[in-house]
Amino acid sequence: MLQRVDVSPRSLTAYKRLIEYELLHEINELAARLQGCRVVHINATPRGGGVAEILGSLVPLHQSVGIDAHWYVLPPNEAFFQVTKQFHNWLQGSPGRLTARHKRTYEDYLEQVAAQLGNLSADVWVVHDPQPLPLIAMAPLEGRTIWRCHIDCSASDRGIREYLLPWICKYDRALFSVPACALGPLPAEQVRIVYPAIDPLSEKNRWLPATRARGILAGLGIDPRRPLVTQVSRFDRWKNPWQAVDAYRLARQVVPGLQLALVGVFSARDDPEAPRVYEDVARHASGDPDVHLFTDAARVGDREISAFQAGSEVILQRSVREGFGLTVTEAMWKARPVVATPVGGIKVQIQDGVNGFLTEDAGGCAERIVELLRDRRLARAIRTAARATVRARFLLPRLLRDDLRLYDELLSGQLTRAPDRLAAHVQPETGHTTPAPLGTTAQRVHDPAG
Repeated sequence: MLQRVDVSPRSLTAYKRLIEYELLHEINELAARLQGCRVVHINATPRGGGVAEILGSLVPLHQSVGIDAHWYVLPPNEAFFQVTKQFHNWLQGSPGRLTARHKRTYEDYLEQVAAQLGNLSADVWVVHDPQPLPLIAMAPLEGRTIWRCHIDCSASDRGIREYLLPWICKYDRALFSVPACALGPLPAEQVRIVYPAIDPLSEKNRWLPATRARGILAGLGIDPRRPLVTQVSRFDRWKNPWQAVDAYRLARQVVPGLQLALVGVFSARDDPEAPRVYEDVARHASGDPDVHLFTDAARVGDREISAFQAGSEVILQRSVREGFGLTVTEAMWKARPVVATPVGGIKVQIQDGVNGFLTEDAGGCAERIVELLRDRRLARAIRTAARATVRARFLLPRLLRDDLRLYDELLSGQLTRAPDRLAAHVQPETGHTTPAPLGTTAQRVHDPAG
């Protein structure tokens, strides 16, 4: 049956110095109207990947303002997760052929899970990604329902799209990270755009002095006297770690002594492909002693990831598809310049040449690495703008506010139409959803770490 995930307490007051009064005031107003509202989140795994990280902080923050929030995950099942990983790949654009065996494995497992759901109740159900999607038709999810998609579905395979859409259409709302990633066609009134966010108070995102970061990295075999570029992502082919290696090789021709770290996770039980990708990347690196591969299976946790992000001169994100790059936001929050691909949500996070750089290929990436290493003034400007962007748009209290707005909308029956709110509209000529802009007012509070 579904497994409940215990979470560590969070308090909204702990974030007060990082957010503006207007945001705090609106959260309190919404929370007052929603006191006691019972919200149940369901996703695939309790650790490894962005969804688990978000829920680990967001659920207790909901609780801190009076929302009766709970988090449940699917019980592990290797055959099921093998199938849903294929679904993930097809949704992101890989060609495939959906068979009766895929459907049987997927649906039979979820019917067993659904049979155990009778003792759960909620005012609002939030179901994340394709793994638990059909529960809405298999279980008595009484209350309002939200399907939250964290995947870049901009080039999804037609077969998987047509298979999943009937279930998606049963939800009251379908949430996507950016308009281009939406899985359609869906009615405009059903679609909402909500940007993800990071928790600035988590161990991974708390400010880490550069000297301490370098000390941690030295303990992991990184030479603190030489420049380091890093990509932090699970070992997934959509994250394209091979191009990170290629870009490093090109940049090293100009910057002798350059080092590369690829830092990923194996702990996501819904991602059985990770070990194979890791082995292939290791072969691609060809034994280069200055290419370092790390996973959570070998001494690398949140503290070490924070050290890699804070202690690197440049952070890479060479994704082929990306619903939203949480690791991009993490690096920007640590005032690191990011060189990423212009895909999915990354195009919302990075304004090319202002708070980071967007490049398509390894050659362009290498050029930006070299430029940032040589031009310290440029690097400082990018770093300052990067941190300011995250503070204004991508911190956890803003996501809490957006969630509360949506719950209020669903439970009151009134659509939110204010220009800075969640409502989306459909452009008739394209059929693509376009979000109303989220607030980006500059922060006025003092931040000694900025």
